[in-house]
Amino acid sequence: VLLLHLCSLGAIGLLHAQEPAPVPPAAPGFSDLPSGLAPNPLSVGLLPNGALQLEEPPSLAGLDGAPPQPPAPSESVVVNLINRLMQKGILSQGDAADLMIQAQRDAEVAGHNAATAALVAEDMTKAKDEDVVVSYIPQPVKDRMQEELKQQVMAQAKAEGWAAPHSVPEWTQRMRFFADFRSRSDFTQFPDGNDSTGSFPNFNAINRGNPFDVAGVLFSPQRNVSEDRNRDRIRARFGADMNLGNGFTFGARIASGSDISPVTTNQTLGSNFGKYQLWLDQAFLRWENDSSITKVNVSAGRMPNPFFTTSQVMWDDDLNFDGLAFHLDHKLSDRISPFGSAGIFPVFTSQFDQPLFSPAKSPTLNKWLEAVQLGSKVNGRDGDVTAQFAAGLFHFVNVEGKLSDPFVPLTIDDAGSTDDRRPTFAQQGNTYMPLRNILADPLNNFGTTNQWQYYGLAAKYQILAYNARIDFNFFEPFQISLLGDISRNLAFDQESIEAVAVNNRGPVSSGQSKGKFDGGANAWNLGVHVGPTTFTKAGEWDAQFGYRYIESDSVIDGFNDSDFGLGGTNMEGFTVGAGVAVSPRVNVNLRWMGASEITGPPLKSDIIQLDIIARF
Repeated sequence: VLLLHLCSLGAIGLLHAQEPAPVPPAAPGFSDLPSGLAPNPLSVGLLPNGALQLEEPPSLAGLDGAPPQPPAPSESVVVNLINRLMQKGILSQGDAADLMIQAQRDAEVAGHNAATAALVAEDMTKAKDEDVVVSYIPQPVKDRMQEELKQQVMAQAKAEGWAAPHSVPEWTQRMRFFADFRSRSDFTQFPDGNDSTGSFPNFNAINRGNPFDVAGVLFSPQRNVSEDRNRDRIRARFGADMNLGNGFTFGARIASGSDISPVTTNQTLGSNFGKYQLWLDQAFLRWENDSSITKVNVSAGRMPNPFFTTSQVMWDDDLNFDGLAFHLDHKLSDRISPFGSAGIFPVFTSQFDQPLFSPAKSPTLNKWLEAVQLGSKVNGRDGDVTAQFAAGLFHFVNVEGKLSDPFVPLTIDDAGSTDDRRPTFAQQGNTYMPLRNILADPLNNFGTTNQWQYYGLAAKYQILAYNARIDFNFFEPFQISLLGDISRNLAFDQESIEAVAVNNRGPVSSGQSKGKFDGGANAWNLGVHVGPTTFTKAGEWDAQFGYRYIESDSVIDGFNDSDFGLGGTNMEGFTVGAGVAVSPRVNVNLRWMGASEITGPPLKSDIIQLDIIARF
């Protein structure tokens, strides 16, 4: 390019040579020369580092009469060419200087481009050898590109719902799933000496099936009190809590279970590999305010036990409540927080077509539980001791039996007017009375045949219950807890029960057809628990010890512990157990329970349970 430029200038100079050459203007830097004298051409060259070199000539024409001396030859062809063009007068000194400066700049640009090209060529050579192409990008450009790319990706992710906090559809963020599984080996042993002559009728089996003919020659359904049993059982539960917003939550849980029992979800294995049932265990709607001082929640449906309890003397751990419950918890200070719970719960509602085999339908009968509980949480000054106390009144309406209108049942399907008074579920221990007032008539051989009978609870139930728990945290991470509760059935009436009771009687005295009623209305429990309330890591362990005493009619036997003494009331005895966590969510428990019947024929049992429990 420079050579073309020079040739163009040379051509122009040749054209101008046809005319007298004007005196060239003074070159920059020579303004101090005498007028009319022209300097010799500049000596122009390049330094070894490529910088432009301009030197003044050693002598000037007209000063000493010597002819002008040409500049020293240069190794650069371009520099020599510029000098020769100046000697011939084709280029002026100013043009020559400008060309040199431009040439120097072009050389610097060309050198930079050549260096960059060399680096790129080197990178490409390495990339070819290593199959990796690396291009140089300045760090500020990299940072800007990364930030722009991040913003674009996050914007797209949030818009499409696949980045936090919306990594899944929005509705799943409002759901909490939970589950647990238990595998149990259950060993039930009966010591020698139990009365196995037919003294333990199974009232639950009678009341849930056809009425029993007490004038017949067959034994009534009987409980096993003599033959040891080993059972492998499982429990599986799966549920979810769904946040509906504005304080509302919907909760639901399904669970295993061999039948409709309200106090156990155990499924006994061994059905020729047949499938097992799942039941609706919980389904409720709850509203709760969002306050750190006074918390209020209202629940409706089938819900977990809303009351504070320290044992299973009155309520089994698996029992859920149907109905409406209200709970208030107020933080009075950092150390005292009183609370209260109340609710109304339907226990039984008459079937719409009861009795089914008669055009005359029985009146509606609804059984209810009305309950209220008041208590307080108390914290020690330094937090090493905490306690919780509560007192509650639980009033059951229409659960007691009542003698029917007099009638004569001619078939097993004939119904009495108070058949609905029988419990729909029971375990053992409560005192029972006959429900049907069957007349002696020629149609039943004057009371010697067709005595089809159902049974109801002989006592009314209005239970006053006290519960207390004291936790000592001096030995963290271990906690020592003292547990206690006392219950009394305030509606218990010894004389009225004596008149109708068919069980829970003492020995028959001479001259009497039946023994004296020997039931009671009191229950209590004392227990000690050592260890964490919930396992959180492998290696943690706990241990428990307790003694309970439950008289026959202190609580309703259909709702309390289903394991101790095979469930129910009229029992006393010890419980000893221990557990260890094999992982944060899996633990193994071993428990022994020894129970003896308080009144009635002799009955003892020893139950050993080995559990493997997993939770999610």
